[in-house]
Order: sequence, then C-alpha cells, then structure tokens
Amino acid sequence: MADQPEVASDTGDDSASEHGESLLTVLLALGVNLAIAIAKVVAGVLTGSSALLSEAAHSFADCGTELFLLTALRRSAKPADVSHPFGYGKERYFWSLLAAVSIFTAGALFSIYQGVHTLTGNPEDTKNVLVGYGVLAVSAVLESISLTQAIRQVRAEKAKDDLPLWLYLRRSDDPTVKTVLYEDSAALVGLFLAFAGLGLTQLTGDPMWDGIASLLIGVLLVLVAYLLGRTNMNLLIGRQADPRLVYAVRDRLAAEPEVEAVVDLLTMLTGTDRVLVCARLDFVDSVTTADLERACVRIDGELRAEFSDLDEIFLEPVPRNDPDLQARVRARYGPDRLQAPEQTVSKPTDVIGK
Repeated sequence: MADQPEVASDTGDDSASEHGESLLTVLLALGVNLAIAIAKVVAGVLTGSSALLSEAAHSFADCGTELFLLTALRRSAKPADVSHPFGYGKERYFWSLLAAVSIFTAGALFSIYQGVHTLTGNPEDTKNVLVGYGVLAVSAVLESISLTQAIRQVRAEKAKDDLPLWLYLRRSDDPTVKTVLYEDSAALVGLFLAFAGLGLTQLTGDPMWDGIASLLIGVLLVLVAYLLGRTNMNLLIGRQADPRLVYAVRDRLAAEPEVEAVVDLLTMLTGTDRVLVCARLDFVDSVTTADLERACVRIDGELRAEFSDLDEIFLEPVPRNDPDLQARVRARYGPDRLQAPEQTVSKPTDVIGK
C-alpha cells in the first residue's frame, strides 16, 4: 500500500488557541472598520463623492459582518445538550452566512444605487478632494493592519494543515477568518477604486468616473458576498471532512485485527474542528458478540486519541456482500470509484478539492 499523508491531530489547547486567534482577528477588524466608516461618511459628505459614500456603506457593512462573526464565535462554542446532542458548532456557519448577506444588502446594493444615481441623476460637484484623499490613505493603512492579522492567522493554519493557500481557503471549516480575509482584501481594492474615481473626476471634471467607481465597488461586494455565501451554504448542508482525514481514519479502521473490511465510511463537519464519523464495518466471522462490543469501544477510543477532531463516532457492523448496501455505496461514490466494497473511500489525490 502506498504511503499515506500524515494527518496531524489537534489538541484541546490548539483549538482554544485558534478560537482566541479568530476572536482577535474579528475584534481588530471591527475596530478598524468602525473608525474607517465614520471617517468615510464625513469625507463623503464634505466631498460629495458617491464612491466615498459607497465605501462608507462598505465599511458599515463590514462592521455588521464582524458583529455576526462575534456572535458566531460565541454561540458555536456552546456544549452539546439534550436539544442539540451534536452541539452548536454549525451556528458558526449560520451567523457567517448572515454576515455574507449583510455584505450584500448593506454594502453592495447601496454602492450600486449610488453609482446608478450618479450616472443617471444630478450628482453633486466634487469638492474638498484633499479630505477625500487623506481619508482614503488613512483607511488603506488601517485596513492593511487588519488584513495583516488575517493573513498571519491564515498562514499559520495553512502551515499546520500542510495545504497550499488556495486549497486551504477552499477546504477550511472556519469561515470567520476567511470572511475577514476576504472583506479586508475587498476593502483595499474598494479603496483603490474610490481613489481612482475621485482622481479621475477631479482631473476630467466629469462625475461619471465617480459613479463608475461606485458601481465597481458594488460588483466587488456582490462577488465577495457570493463566495462567502457559497462557502457557508456547503458547510451548513453538511460537507465531508478533509479527505486526508477520511483516508487516514479508513486505514486505521482497516488495520484493526477484528475488521475484515471497511464497507462504507461517512463523515460530516458538525462545526469547526468537529467531525462526525459513521463507519460500516464487516467484522471477521470468529468475533463473538462480547468481543465485538469490546472491540467497538476500543476502536472508538483509539480513533479519538489519534484524531482529536472526531467529535462523534458510530461503528456499525454490516455484511459487506449485502446487495442493497453495495448499491447505496456505489450510488454515492459512482461506479468508477468503487471496485470492491472495501474500497469505498477514495484516495486524497482523487477527491481533494472537489
């Protein structure tokens, strides 16, 4: 068998550290965006620039986003109880989805309205442009500070997961830091667009450029809202765990002396660093009922010790030659992926990133 990639298991201290890092990232972004939003409103009123007012709406939308993310971090940490036996981990995805909606409604729609109004209405003459340039420059510095913190956290988590950046962003189960990274990156691009719109309007005397800048800021925010909304939608629906973890768990189960074959292996993210596992196993025929019970308890403990992301583990004894079960497995993975019942979990190179 080919060598398998190592899957590092996080400790409880690591999870607490990541939670604290995410909280710092969100709080820093909130403070920065609130200060910038107020400054942009003042500058937009003084200059009459629709692009600056659009950027103010952008920053206020980001403030709303951070408040949703703070709620996500707090509520998703609640322990499991009777009404929610799998915990509240998915609340992080719900509130992060609302953050994406906030970016769209409070930021994108207002920016598009400002752009359309400037292009089709009677825009105000741009004045006090130096105030606008100053606010944009200070905003760029502050946004860079917030973005640096988000990048630092992303790099640390990316290195721990041993993934390239694009794949980490695609596979990450923590939408909070990803949201801050995207919104701060979009903020810097938006500042550049506002600067260009203000500058071209000053040079040409035509407010059309200011309106175009507002429209482009609106389109940018629509794109960011879509990307974040799609991410949280997939997490809420119930996405599979990291394929490398799935494959490592499959090999660990297959190596157990009582297990003859891993017939099926289902995983689902129930929160950040929380994975539900359901394994259907064909045990050797010589195992007695008592031995089977003891083996399941032992296997559960071994899996938890090796992979601390595993939150709930279900082990189901099944016959691997059951035609109905084989049909369901083949329907899920496809006929080309399944050559035999014990090969139901594809290699990471086959499924990673899909």
